Amino acid sequence: MRICFIPIDNRPVCTYLPEDIVSCDESIEFYMPPLEILGGLDKNADAAGIYDWLQQIPQVDYTIVSLDTIAYGGLIPSRRSNLSFDEIKNNLQKFKTVLKQKSGKIFAFSSIMRISNNNVNIEEKEYWADYGQKIFEYSFTRSKYGEISKECQNAKKQIPDSILNDYLAGRKRNFEINKLYLGWKKEGFFDVLIFSKDDCAKFGLNTDEGYELYKLGADVMTGADEIPLTLLARTIQKNISICPVFLEENSKYLISNYEDISVEKSVIRQAELAGFKITPYNDADIILIVNNFKEHQGEIVMNIDTDPFKGNFTPPEKPYIIADVRYTNGADNSFVNALFENGRDKNFLAYAAWNTTANTTGSLLCLAKVVYGAALLDTSAYEKLLMIRLLDDWAYQANVRQMIDKPQNIDNLMQPFIQKISSFLGWYPLSVYFTHPWARLFEINVSLKMENKNEFNRNYTFSDSFIN
Repeated sequence: MRICFIPIDNRPVCTYLPEDIVSCDESIEFYMPPLEILGGLDKNADAAGIYDWLQQIPQVDYTIVSLDTIAYGGLIPSRRSNLSFDEIKNNLQKFKTVLKQKSGKIFAFSSIMRISNNNVNIEEKEYWADYGQKIFEYSFTRSKYGEISKECQNAKKQIPDSILNDYLAGRKRNFEINKLYLGWKKEGFFDVLIFSKDDCAKFGLNTDEGYELYKLGADVMTGADEIPLTLLARTIQKNISICPVFLEENSKYLISNYEDISVEKSVIRQAELAGFKITPYNDADIILIVNNFKEHQGEIVMNIDTDPFKGNFTPPEKPYIIADVRYTNGADNSFVNALFENGRDKNFLAYAAWNTTANTTGSLLCLAKVVYGAALLDTSAYEKLLMIRLLDDWAYQANVRQMIDKPQNIDNLMQPFIQKISSFLGWYPLSVYFTHPWARLFEINVSLKMENKNEFNRNYTFSDSFIN
């Protein structure tokens, strides 16, 4: 199977993670634009370069495409771009032609522009540093009470007309582009089209736009960065069933940070989009363990605590994966310690604790779908991926990130965690080093070398039906 993959930007979770996942199945041919022409924190993707690259790759079975990349230059540029609707539309028409020529099926996704509740302008326009919270308040009150309400008018007075008009014009342009995509979907151009709601709340202009698109027949999901991975999982056409098990069963109706639906709905929605069949426990091929929160989701980097996992973890007697969502932006140390105390058992398939509940679940389900359904499993690539996720989601995000206040060399700080993960997995890497690709603490890139792949001919019993 051949897959073309055009990501949101050049972050490791958007590029290296999907590459690492598909490398677990040697039968998949994976085509992704070179990193140097993808967008980053401070640069737009090279749309012309991606267009030329698309023309050069062979015919593929599936294309998974971030429409924000080809329209604006990436997810962050979609919030900053000053291009007009007509300029964007004309450029998209070129891509429409070449995508139709190259791909059997097209799975596409586009973001509904987020509204962050802070004055941090790293990913926004410059004026967000002074007016971000005020714009959020305007958006919230307009959505909740109406544009002519006293609450909305009071919020509006706090923002200069020139800034608010610029912001609303950008939102309107992006919304109209999303409606253009919806028209293409109705024409049959897209086989799957998802509109993602990033960092959303119960009320806001982004929430209103999502509802408007839904009324027009769109498929709208809470989440963002994990959507391409969930769509990647969908390309694996195997009948694999899954049963979610929530460790805090009575709290699965609670809403996670940065989301507007319950943990249970978020998990089920990701599983359905990924192409899993959700079944009762006894009928499931894979058990999805969800380490969810009791009263509210914690967030380590924001010093928001929550009640951690307590007690012992008893592994299921069938293949299982773990979505650790008790905290945002990192693992639950108590749960990981309980997992490690058991030692690795034959049914352990994968673990994730990346950022939001949707991010964690979508990336985890992709890994599980590719590995469990692999036509030709590369055990070395799979083992490498298991270690990278534990090093990133647990060791760095939940621990080492709290020890530093700026990007720096963390190789020595990570060593104790490398030892613990190696003990759990049963092997030790030849070398590991870490970098901060966007020069900020939010993400790292893990570079890892391991033993010869012939040493990883483990007897994987979790998928006798699909792994050869």
